[in-house]
Amino acid sequence: MLPAFLCGAVVFPGLFHGFRRLLRSTFAHWSDADVVCVSERLVSSVHACLATAAGVTVVTTCKHVMTDSHWLVNGFAAFAAPYMAHDIYAMYLSHYYTQKVKGHPGALGGHSLQMARAFLAKDRMLVVHHLVLLLFFLPITLFYRRGLGDFFIGCFFIAELSTPFVSMGKILIQLGLDDTRLHCVNGVAALLSFFVCRILVFPFMYWSYGRQFGIPLHRVPFHLPPHCNVGNLAVLAPQVYWLLLLLKKAYRLYRRGGARPKTS
Repeated sequence: MLPAFLCGAVVFPGLFHGFRRLLRSTFAHWSDADVVCVSERLVSSVHACLATAAGVTVVTTCKHVMTDSHWLVNGFAAFAAPYMAHDIYAMYLSHYYTQKVKGHPGALGGHSLQMARAFLAKDRMLVVHHLVLLLFFLPITLFYRRGLGDFFIGCFFIAELSTPFVSMGKILIQLGLDDTRLHCVNGVAALLSFFVCRILVFPFMYWSYGRQFGIPLHRVPFHLPPHCNVGNLAVLAPQVYWLLLLLKKAYRLYRRGGARPKTS
């Protein structure tokens, strides 16, 4: 696990640095805020694609949902751990440079505790999400499962499928393509993938458990330890919140005329 962790500690910061250099040289008119924001989104998309690939491999390989195991579960969990910590840093940088471009007094004086507090207030949910994955999900995955449930960890990996579409939406806006058919199609893909992979994945996991042990879907929660149901609800709650935010954004774009984009 240590080699995988060290590899992740090199790969994700390295990608972020490389994307920043590439974008700065390619889009010379972009501000630091633009470069950092898009670089952070690109790294997130790379992580999400790798997580999805690992998840699909695990889910399709594990025939028994509880006892079958796959080396990718622990390997990718250790590899992706540095990403969670680095992404918090990248999000902070994006916030800092955005405020600096806007002329915010707190940013003009450089990095400060005040700026960090403003970032935490703005992106509290995402920061908590990353910290929960890093401080709770990761140790449970690596040390406290007794080798059980790789199938379900793979399902959680697949939940990242929606991230590239969400990131692409922000990148298209950055490129001035938010009034195009591509942006509209990407928005639909983001909503569908988010709903399927982050919401429907939970009844799918319960159904898979019930099918394995011959239990009707509606009876599965009563056959699981309470902490499993509570943990799933804790993970599901922010997904529902973010889905509602995506739906509200899609509705605003539709009202603004996003439902009939230009064909360019």
